[in-house]
Amino acid sequence: MLDVEVLTPEGEVFDGEVRQVSTRTEVGEIGILANHAPLLAALQPAELRLHVSDSEVKSYAQSHGWLQVFGNRARLLVEEAIDPDDLDAGALKEQLSDAEQRLSESEKGSADFARAEKDRDRAEAFLAIAG
Repeated sequence: MLDVEVLTPEGEVFDGEVRQVSTRTEVGEIGILANHAPLLAALQPAELRLHVSDSEVKSYAQSHGWLQVFGNRARLLVEEAIDPDDLDAGALKEQLSDAEQRLSESEKGSADFARAEKDRDRAEAFLAIAG
């Protein structure tokens, strides 16, 4: 078993033992099992799946953040970790439209462009999870 902690700026979302953590880093999908090699990775918006047992999986809509694995413990520091049932597809579609509008109005390489790109990626990922 692997000790897992999921933290957001609002506080702890999950703290317990799991068989596997499945998520997405900047370089692709990753699955973390017990005794994984030490790792530090930037996280992309995706569905975070915590395999508590063979029959139980806790899922969250995970936004940008960081994953640290060390000493049979995985710590995820993310901006948001939301229960998929709490996602509002209508609001997410509006957020996606707003982000795309800001992208088209921003200069590539600017801070505004980077923020809009990040917001677009989050909205797209969360919409896919909500759907």
